[in-house]
Amino acid sequence: MKTNLHHLECSKCGKTYPHTVPQNVCPLCGKPLFARYSLETTWKREALSSRAPTLWRYRELLPVSDEADIVSLGETMTPLIHAKRLGAAVGSLTEVWIKDESRLPTGSFKSRGLAMAVSMAKALGLTQLAIPSAGNAATALSLYAAAAGITAHIFMPKDTPAFNRMSCRLAGANVTLIDGLISDAGRIVAERKTAEGWFDVSTLKEPYRVEGKKTMGFELAEQCGWELPDVIIYPTGGGTGIVGMWKGFAELEALGWISKKRPRFIAVQAAGCAPIVKAWEEGSPEAEPWPDAHTIASGLRVPQAIGDFLILAAIRESGGAAIAVTDDAIREAMHLLPATEGLLTCPEGAATVAALKQAVANGKVAPYERIVLFNTGGYQG
Repeated sequence: MKTNLHHLECSKCGKTYPHTVPQNVCPLCGKPLFARYSLETTWKREALSSRAPTLWRYRELLPVSDEADIVSLGETMTPLIHAKRLGAAVGSLTEVWIKDESRLPTGSFKSRGLAMAVSMAKALGLTQLAIPSAGNAATALSLYAAAAGITAHIFMPKDTPAFNRMSCRLAGANVTLIDGLISDAGRIVAERKTAEGWFDVSTLKEPYRVEGKKTMGFELAEQCGWELPDVIIYPTGGGTGIVGMWKGFAELEALGWISKKRPRFIAVQAAGCAPIVKAWEEGSPEAEPWPDAHTIASGLRVPQAIGDFLILAAIRESGGAAIAVTDDAIREAMHLLPATEGLLTCPEGAATVAALKQAVANGKVAPYERIVLFNTGGYQG
């Protein structure tokens, strides 16, 4: 392995930290840390042609330095599917594409972030990892931790989908179900982690899950011939996907692999939990906690995201938008995508289809634009 990882940097105040010891958030301001790389390199994108089609093909811009530390379950490049019938059904759109993350080993995009976080935990000698989760992240941590011989401690709301509860237990994780939301689970992890000796791998509370998520952007750029699409519609709870892709696009530009062009990010939230949408509409740089959060899309039920300022900055700097969709619209979209394209989707992925319909109606996308929807996970019953 060869990595150009140089140091960690606070995404808010800019304070730098070494990457050779475990780090959570910035001790000064409590905001997420970003991995920073030496981008003055002779690495050329043509080198990718001889590499296996996995996320590890981008190893120079990933944090793992020793191949022996990689914990992999087979993180393949996910397909970019031309959704012609869906485009026609929602508004005579000719360039609608689906990036189907359900093909990853744990059934969702969470494989990317947790493969990276667990690999770095192994490299740094960590043996106990804890996570609050609404579902898919818990499954991913449980499985990758099991493969690494690391103990996983999972805290989930009691109404988390049964598939996720069962998969964690099958993988041997320590599972605690709580009365409350993912924010309540996060509070428990924060309160107990020091005494219990756990390392917290909550969304954006350690620096490496976002490094796995940014590979969605790397793959998308490569699959589009290094010219990014016009629009990305992305389901947004904790928002690591948007944050990661935005970071990754900047790195690719610094390498000279892509131009300054960026897609307009459309962040999708559920109407019953839409703090990012509210903040975007009000012009606020940060989001307020959402009261009484509720939705059938458990991954979107995040009352407050630690990276809210990063999500909102990416939306605004890209000229994008934030859209809230109802649970009824999500249910309808869960039928529409498989009926038009033969793709089963989770509620969060279906939310992007519902948002596309709304974006067409509101004139936020044009018929000729290339639009990429992220199906972040598969149908789980």
